[in-house]
Amino acid sequence: MVESHLIGAQHDTIFEHAYPTEAPDLRRLYENAKRDQWNVSKDVEWTQPFDIEQGVLADEMIDIYGTPFWDRLSPAQRSELNRKFALWRLGVLLYGEHGAMLVCSQLVEAVSGTDAKFFQATQVVDEARHNEVLNRYLTTRFGDGLYPMPEFEKELFDTLLSDKRWTVKTIGLQLVAETFAVALFRMLAETSKDPLLRQVCKLILQDESRHMGFGMLSLPDVVGQMTDAERKEMEEVTHWALVKTLTGQFPAQVYQEVGFSEREIKEIHGHRRERAAGAEGSHFRKLFRKDLHGTLLGNLQRIGLLTERMRPRLESVGIRVPSMA
Repeated sequence: MVESHLIGAQHDTIFEHAYPTEAPDLRRLYENAKRDQWNVSKDVEWTQPFDIEQGVLADEMIDIYGTPFWDRLSPAQRSELNRKFALWRLGVLLYGEHGAMLVCSQLVEAVSGTDAKFFQATQVVDEARHNEVLNRYLTTRFGDGLYPMPEFEKELFDTLLSDKRWTVKTIGLQLVAETFAVALFRMLAETSKDPLLRQVCKLILQDESRHMGFGMLSLPDVVGQMTDAERKEMEEVTHWALVKTLTGQFPAQVYQEVGFSEREIKEIHGHRRERAAGAEGSHFRKLFRKDLHGTLLGNLQRIGLLTERMRPRLESVGIRVPSMA
């Protein structure tokens, strides 16, 4: 497996020469971040027993749950699929936390104002801790071996890291990717069969609301001052990030490893897309979609990017937009 890859990156760095508190809300986020730090080594009960053979996730989180593909599997095959699906899903989150750490390290340089820089520095630490705790969880429960970083995720972070604009980095990471991650961590914290994973996800969630808060505090004024052409470009960036985040995730290798044919995997993929775009799915998936879509719409409206131009773009990825009249 490829252990690293190189990204050509360039952005302007702002070196502040004065350090007043100019954005009290951002300074408050920074103070909260200092107050709420937790330690992976001391604050997680790593010795909690759990039989991983029963599966890690709630079965309802697996794409084929409730379909004929699921019905034909034996209990042992369902448990194996659950374990492999969990390893893949948590690996995606692991890579995402590492990518977030790198993006935030760039934001420390690129944003202006001491308050924003101080907060972004704390988010770098947060993302490093999330990367550490997920890696330790996977090593503890699964041993060595990860699925490769998915292509959609590589493209997402390669683009954010190589774009010089802090607005693009913030929209892609903290408006789109973080919102998805929060909804998923919340679902895992509530439904995972493993008490250790539930604890890990709850600890991560303590940090995530602050991270989205940065975008909600820093973007509205900037978006409000954009020209129509600039706003349109940010809408396109948002849509692109949503497409990558919401439609690019599919564990084809997992299904291949548990014995599904290429034709069956293609059918499963198509079925997954139909369910994601419609109202079908398990109770868990409906709750996840409601949480994710509601938060995305609220955040887009708050920063000024929930426009009529965005309606068809959002609906193309299954997000229904209420009437704006």
